[in-house]
Amino acid sequence: MDWKLVPARQLAMLAPQWDALQARLLPHAFLRTHFLLPLLEQFGSGDELLAYREGVDGWTAALLVQPRGHGRWNTFQPSQLPLGPVLMPRDALDTELPAVLRALPGTALSLGLTQLDTLFFTVPDEGPCLRSQHYIDTAWVDIQTDFDTYWEARGKNLRQNSRKQLKKVETTGVTPRLEVIEAPEAVAEALRQYGELETSGWKAELGTAISMEGAQGRFYQRALEGAAQAGQMRIYRYWFGDEVVAMDLCVHQDDRLVILKTAYQQAHHAVSPSTLMRVDEFRALFDEGRFKRIEFYGRVMEWHTRWTADARALVHLTAYRWSWLKALQDWRARRAKPAAGAPA
Repeated sequence: MDWKLVPARQLAMLAPQWDALQARLLPHAFLRTHFLLPLLEQFGSGDELLAYREGVDGWTAALLVQPRGHGRWNTFQPSQLPLGPVLMPRDALDTELPAVLRALPGTALSLGLTQLDTLFFTVPDEGPCLRSQHYIDTAWVDIQTDFDTYWEARGKNLRQNSRKQLKKVETTGVTPRLEVIEAPEAVAEALRQYGELETSGWKAELGTAISMEGAQGRFYQRALEGAAQAGQMRIYRYWFGDEVVAMDLCVHQDDRLVILKTAYQQAHHAVSPSTLMRVDEFRALFDEGRFKRIEFYGRVMEWHTRWTADARALVHLTAYRWSWLKALQDWRARRAKPAAGAPA
């Protein structure tokens, strides 16, 4: 049961093995091959590797890694991927991480696993050759009651402001409506509209808005079409009359739905169309009863806390080939840290 290493492009041929393991260990649709393969195609450099361990009944662990120079390796982690592509048993990190490090080509000095969800992994204690670092806290909403009970437990400001904003919209003669898109053939047009929403706001200034001609657009179209074909995609589209004013891009697997991206029309920011959309969206999800959890998978922001009080940690884990390497890194970090009272 040694670790095997192959070029990551072979994931296309090995998709059944990866997806079977993923369904068993970490059931989020963004870790299925219909999501990962477009990521590798659009954002990979070509030197990524697929590492896997195989037992008598199939794969027991797998991950995607990439070289970072000078003997350093990390998991493949483009910004579009909420969690690191790491499929391992919950309590296996402390044994499997050093084993993968030894299997990597050349003299691999360190291997970092990024953005690990503490819901699915038991993070081992830090040791001479192992470092654990807090990355962010992420929020989620459990669907355990009816929507009215959930909504009543939210803060007074959120409930009152939502009512006021809805009333403002309705006094203009507009009745907002929520639409759910699940068909693969509707993805391209929905993404075009989503890109228009992003270009109305700050993402246009940063150049990060989705463009159907760019790598972002190509990735999301292929990934969401693949998820839709598997019955694991939803796009929520919110309308003021005949104008799209807010959208959520989501994927789901089993009883978990993940909101990947949100955009709204900046011209209507005074009535917070994304908030109004989310009220209707969450009401529909609570009423539907299909899902047990809604995941945000991003750094907890103030607006997240209006919708939930629940949060947990995502962590980075790094294994070093020798203890003196970790000690050297620690020494360098202490040297680089400004002394107390010194100017930063």
